[in-house]
Amino acid sequence: MLVAKPGLDGHDRGAKVIARALRDAGMEVIYTGLRQTPEMIVNAALQEDVQVIGLSILSGAHNAIVPRVMALLREREMTDVKVVVGGIIPDEDAVALKRDGVAAVFQPGAPLEEIVAFVRGAVE
Repeated sequence: MLVAKPGLDGHDRGAKVIARALRDAGMEVIYTGLRQTPEMIVNAALQEDVQVIGLSILSGAHNAIVPRVMALLREREMTDVKVVVGGIIPDEDAVALKRDGVAAVFQPGAPLEEIVAFVRGAVE
């Protein structure tokens, strides 16, 4: 799994907590760090041959960033890669992101066990 912080948001504590929880659950996790562009994220996912991309977005830019990531995945024929998004995502935006192909949206307070179980199920 690749965990990324796209955009200009510099708050990555949540992304690091998720990455650690997934790693502690036995998954291989790559954390790309802060300020990643959609192109950087998709290129890293391609190079690392990941099954899941996790995007942590707190800046409110999810309606611009996530569709671009999804479009790049389609362009590169990487439609088998699941995308999960976490952060401050209003319910109506979560519905639109899922319509665009996002596998799951986790909002603040989502239990780590729920996230781990979803990712585990997505890759099996």
